[in-house]
Amino acid sequence: MNGIDAAKETPKRREALNETRIWHVYARRQYDEPLHEIGNVIADDTELAKVYARSIYDEFSWIEMVIVPRDCIVTIIAS
Repeated sequence: MNGIDAAKETPKRREALNETRIWHVYARRQYDEPLHEIGNVIADDTELAKVYARSIYDEFSWIEMVIVPRDCIVTIIAS
C-alpha cells in the first residue's frame, strides 16, 4: 500500500475490511428433502464462508448446500 492509499484509508474503512460475519449453513441430501440448517461458520467474506462450510460439514454427500449471512435473516415471529 503506498502513501496515497494509506491516507485514504479511514478507521471505519479498516474496520469494514476486517469485519467477520456469521453465516448459517443449510443443506439437503435428497431432492425431495427440504433444506435443513446444519450449522454455521464465521468468515470475513463469501468465498471463505463457502470453503469453511464445505470443509466443516462434509460428513454427508450433500446435493445442495447454501450459506446465508446472519444479518440478512429477517425475523417474522419471535417469542
